[in-house]
Amino acid sequence: MTLLERVSDFRGLHGLSENELNTLCKELRQKILEVSLRNGGHLSSSLGAVELTVALLRVFNPDADKIIFDVGHQCYAYKILTKRMQAFETLRKKGGLAGFPRLGDSPYDFFTTGHSSTSISAAAGYAKARDLKGENHEVVAVIGDGALLNGVSFEALNALDDLHSKVIIILNDNKMSISPRVGGMARHLAELAVNPAYKKLKESIKTQCEGTEKGQNIKNALSGIKTKMKSLLLPTNIFEEMNVSYWGPFDGHNIAEMEKVFGLARSYDESLLIHVMTKKGKGFTQTEKYPSFFHGVGPGTSINAPEEKNKNTLKSDRSWSAAMADALCDLAGEDPRITVCTAAMKDGTKLGAFAREYPSRFFDTGIAEEHTLVFAAGLAAAGMKPAVCIYSTFLQRAADQIVHAICLPKLPVLLGIDRSGLVGEDGETHHGILDVPWLRAVPNITIAAPRDALELEYLVREWKKRSIPMAVRYPRSKAPLCVPRGLPDREAAPWGRLEVLCGGSGICLIGIGSTVELMLESADAIEAASGVRPTVADLRFIKPIDYEGLDRLLSSHSRIVTAEENALEGGVGEAIAARIERLGLPAVLFAAGVPDRFISHASRSEQWEECGLTAENIKRLALS
Repeated sequence: MTLLERVSDFRGLHGLSENELNTLCKELRQKILEVSLRNGGHLSSSLGAVELTVALLRVFNPDADKIIFDVGHQCYAYKILTKRMQAFETLRKKGGLAGFPRLGDSPYDFFTTGHSSTSISAAAGYAKARDLKGENHEVVAVIGDGALLNGVSFEALNALDDLHSKVIIILNDNKMSISPRVGGMARHLAELAVNPAYKKLKESIKTQCEGTEKGQNIKNALSGIKTKMKSLLLPTNIFEEMNVSYWGPFDGHNIAEMEKVFGLARSYDESLLIHVMTKKGKGFTQTEKYPSFFHGVGPGTSINAPEEKNKNTLKSDRSWSAAMADALCDLAGEDPRITVCTAAMKDGTKLGAFAREYPSRFFDTGIAEEHTLVFAAGLAAAGMKPAVCIYSTFLQRAADQIVHAICLPKLPVLLGIDRSGLVGEDGETHHGILDVPWLRAVPNITIAAPRDALELEYLVREWKKRSIPMAVRYPRSKAPLCVPRGLPDREAAPWGRLEVLCGGSGICLIGIGSTVELMLESADAIEAASGVRPTVADLRFIKPIDYEGLDRLLSSHSRIVTAEENALEGGVGEAIAARIERLGLPAVLFAAGVPDRFISHASRSEQWEECGLTAENIKRLALS
């Protein structure tokens, strides 16, 4: 039996020697590595937070205290040690353990997370509720340095002073979010980490507090040394200026040091921030060498994957993200006005080559989606042609900026909406299924979904010519070069028009973007079962819809089936059904897509099946 198996959960952490704690951390890392490589998951962040988690659970008792992880990229050791060691084998599998903290997944997950920078706000809510109810426990927010840079975190920090409810904030600083962090706050944290005055303050805190009697107000014990030291501190500490006490930095891999500091924090009577330094990917040569690559890995990843990766990917084997990045690179070579922005997702959106080739026209703004969109609008207002590559799930955070900063003044910003649709094992918080319903309600925007890489390139080039606000949505998958296959030299259909890919009678199948191939496959199944060949059309444009071309299809077919990889509520099928009703046509419409519920983590193919996006279901709808 391993030490981890004997310890079992957080209740078995007490009484372990230093050597046993080191062995336990190695075993935790090995388990996290094995399961993450097999099932997929957020590996390097969790590897870096092992000692931090062990120290937290030796000082804070999650049966009473509330520990809230920001995003949840670093929560795997916590999951294992909070009575989920056996369930951890099912991580990110359909019906298994979620990859992020989830209310309802465990009584020890105190908040549902998946997007960054919410932990301090949530902790503040927990702390105020504790005080209003007269309870007595600690509330701890664990937040990474990348997530701290988001404006939501600073709104929460700013509010703490007026709340008068104590929150302990653990800043886990590994100098990265997904990729290396950027911006002025990143430099500020780096300066705090090496500033000798803060190092002296850290030692003074430890020395002064060790001698205090139990129950004495530690704030009084610290006030003298803090007043003296603050006058020496350069640069100014932004946390102290917001009246949040700053302790640190501390070694985030030294359990004894963190335990001592966390114990002191329990006795402190006001909100404070404890700054710990960790190494992302710690424990294995490959994960330490390639922390960004191993930030999030897919199922069946090899530990040697970074070296094995083929850097000369064929155009027929590119991801949609890479296809968009290539299209923008080509356009930037022709037009110096082309700029590209992303919010801490350079690697995820495959923009590394663009950043290397056009460094002065590439902007990684950090985890700051709202700023990113307004910044792009500013570029556009000044005569540039900015594209913003962003995951659909993160675009939700910048809805107001799209409406007011981009679409209201009709500025030519291109939104490359990555991960549009169902994303697989990351689950509910990461699906890109809501951008169609809410973007369709925004005036002045053009929304399109290409079915292949050729169509994507066409849309990007036409956006530049037309100087309009535009969204191009594409899924998490490989981008086919040409659909239907065998027509790589085809001319694109006219701008704004749907395209009939094969003619038929009686039944019309309408796909959009990623579902066009599904509709072509379904047409074969329907013809084989009934002897009737359906018409298959690619809608291409979600807004404005080509009603002229659509009306011809609706009036000449009695049965219409639509398929879309987004929410059915407010989606394309609903819009077409409304058109049939408005025109008083006899056609009957059946829609396949994401139903009105959150789709849990599973493989993308399992999620498509759950939502009826299969040839068998399309055949059933067409022939029933």
